[in-house]
Amino acid sequence: MAPPKSKAPTQATNTRIFFFSILLALQYGAQPLISKRCISREVIVTSSVLACEAAKVIFAVYFMAKEGSLGRTFKEWTLVGALTASGLPAAIYALQNSLLQISYKNLDSLTFSMLNQTKIIFTALFTYFMLRQKQSIQQIGALFLLIAAAVLLSVGEGSNKGSTSGNADQILFYGIVPVLIASLLSGLASSLCQWASQVKKHSSYLMTVEMSIVGSLCLLASTFKSPDGEAMRQHGFFHAWTPLTWIPVIFNALGGILVGLVTSYAGGVRKGFVIVSALLVTALLQFIFEGKPPSLYCLVALPLVVGSISIYQKYPYQIKKKES
Repeated sequence: MAPPKSKAPTQATNTRIFFFSILLALQYGAQPLISKRCISREVIVTSSVLACEAAKVIFAVYFMAKEGSLGRTFKEWTLVGALTASGLPAAIYALQNSLLQISYKNLDSLTFSMLNQTKIIFTALFTYFMLRQKQSIQQIGALFLLIAAAVLLSVGEGSNKGSTSGNADQILFYGIVPVLIASLLSGLASSLCQWASQVKKHSSYLMTVEMSIVGSLCLLASTFKSPDGEAMRQHGFFHAWTPLTWIPVIFNALGGILVGLVTSYAGGVRKGFVIVSALLVTALLQFIFEGKPPSLYCLVALPLVVGSISIYQKYPYQIKKKES
């Protein structure tokens, strides 16, 4: 895959990246609290996921129509191009989610969360090999600072939860190995999305539509045998839904649009910075709305996240004369 030509980002692009990143951090950070308050336990999970994917498609088509690219985009659309740009990442994300479900059942939440942070490193590696997107020494240090912050936040989240007992082989082969493979797949899929948007100039909104449709088809196929499918056949698709249930569904759909935009404009590595920063947003919102003070781990992680973002932005990789 040929690397894209290096261009210095304009002030307008930097402003756009900052705006989308702030919105994504707020959405990702607020999502757990909104879902907890608005979705009852009786709601069938698959129905909310399918509704979210449908909402993503509607929003993406609306935004394409608003910017005037809808007609041109669908005129130039081809099945081969869609499968190349979005089909493979969608299939990878589906496999990744399955592996995470297996791992989560066989690991305590702390170990799972810490190992899951390795996807940031895998994203950086894949963007280097696929896009020749190099990192400066300072940026590599910033990545490790970010992972340290993510580990601290994971410790804070998992310290109050019990661990799962089990033999060593089960923990290794059904817990550690699946989550590491899932992290590797996450880095690969994120890099593929970045490659499609930056090299192949595939629209971020179009990728959202394509990946949502592919993901929904895979999910619908699974309902023929899954407990959620049986529940929907017995009780109906919107069982236990209320008007409030739509709030987190729509909020999550908009978050999916923002993920595509951040990946398209800023890349998968910076998306990792946004996601970890969002954990701090969750802690802040819990303090504001639930009176739950942030843990010591969260307070220690805060300067690490701020410092890592500052270093990563301040010391980009400088292209040498021979490379240019």
